[in-house]
This record gives sequence, C-alpha cells and structure tokens, in this order.
Amino acid sequence: MSNSKAIKKAVLPVAGLGTRFLPASKAIPKEMLPIVDTPLVEFAVREAVEAGIEEIIFITSHTKRPIEDHFKRNQELETQLLSSDKKDYLDRINLKEYEGVKFSFIRQRDQKGLGDAVLQASHLINPDEYFAILLADDLFDGTPGITSQLLSAFESHQRSIIAINEVTDEETKKYGVIDGEIISENLTMIKEIVEKPQSNPPSNLAVTGRYLLKGSILESLKTIKPGFGNEIQLTDAISMLLKEDEVFGLKYKAEKFDCGSREGFIKANIHFARKQKIII
Repeated sequence: MSNSKAIKKAVLPVAGLGTRFLPASKAIPKEMLPIVDTPLVEFAVREAVEAGIEEIIFITSHTKRPIEDHFKRNQELETQLLSSDKKDYLDRINLKEYEGVKFSFIRQRDQKGLGDAVLQASHLINPDEYFAILLADDLFDGTPGITSQLLSAFESHQRSIIAINEVTDEETKKYGVIDGEIISENLTMIKEIVEKPQSNPPSNLAVTGRYLLKGSILESLKTIKPGFGNEIQLTDAISMLLKEDEVFGLKYKAEKFDCGSREGFIKANIHFARKQKIII
C-alpha cells in the first residue's frame, strides 16, 4: 500500500453466544455455520486479507475452539485428501492467500459488549497505529471488499473511517447512527454518533460492521462507562474520539446481508447459491 500509515492488523470479535441460532449454535459457533459451503467467518477473513491485512486477531471464548481449528493446518485431513486424489479440496482448505498471514486468538472471559471485545486486543495494537475491525455477522458481496474500500478512502484522509449505509427510520433503532457534514457523494465527516437511538435519530445513516480506527481509541475503551444495554459500546468510544480527531463515514458499494439474523443468513445462502449456480 502507498499510504504512510499502513494498516496491517484486523480485529474480529467472534465471542458472542449466537443465541438467535439455537439449537444449531449450542455446539457449533454461529460464525462457523456455512454460507453454502464456506463458514461465515471466512468471508470476513478473506475480505481482510484481500485488503492487505497481515494479522487477524480473533476475540473468542472457550466455546469457540472450532474457529481456531479452522484456521490451523490439519495434517491428517490433508494426507487423506492427497491419497484420495482430491487436490482441489486440498486447495480449498489451504488457501494460498493466507500464506504469511498471522492468526492470533484472544479469549474474552465475560460478554461485556463490542467495545470490551475490541479492548481485549489492546496489548497487540499501538496507540498511534490504525487497525481494522470486521464483524463477521455483516456479510458483504462487493468488489473490491468493504475493507479495501475503506482503505482507499483512508489513503486520502489518513483518519479513522467507518462504513455506513442508509436505513429506514424504523431500522435506526438497531444500529449506531451518525450525523455529519457531507464531503462528497459517498463520504461524510462525522459530527455525532449515537448507539441504537430509540427516538429522534440524528439521521438515517447507520454504522455497519466495518471500521478503520486509530489505536488511541483503546485508551477510551478502558475508561468509558457501560452504555446502551449496560455494555461497553464501541460507539461511545468513537464519540470520545470525535472530540480530538476527525472521523469519516463512507457509504460502501456492495450488497449487505445481516447474518446475525436467521432471515439475513438464509438470504445470504440463497444469494451465494445462485451466484455459484447451485440453484437458479
């Protein structure tokens, strides 16, 4: 990359219980449920690697060991595939684009919100470096990927930037919502951000699950008090960041699927099955 502040680390919070997918998520992490034949979490990892990320930091829990296993080599399986002349399957489980990528796993002991999950990576991120955050529940189909789109905008502004999109008035209750000054067709300088406003949202521009943030935000996460839902909210830390630095919102170009919901998960499966011509 040509930017002076190269972004090489990404945090993927995957410690949630996935209760909306019970009973399937009782023994299998929700992030490992397949979109056709690919675990949901792998879409986020591929997106990050495509953008030039060199270290993926998973925030997991003791129940998410299958995610760790998925991104490690399985010699027994590889030997079996080779002896069965199934090299095409071997290529699918050992993706060449992962060569040189470091996978780190940090276990979050208690579920205290997205902000607390991100905070678990503070010892791996310097205050003056920028890092990405990808929420695997938000699955995007776009070229280039959303993280790459954010990085392109970052190259011009060298400031924190988050992905946003327009939602209906009813949907604003489910997201962080921003207000700000429109800089260009797709870029907004954020002036205000509110987590899940239950009334009087500042706009209909909602935060989606992709962020490029300055490492100093981790210091804010150490000091803020629990917010909406009595959880440590990343949105509240971004509000603190706004007081000392510029933060931008980028309208991305891609189709989005909310795979944290059963409806969105099914829609994603149908979309990618059609894309792969498995169904018409």
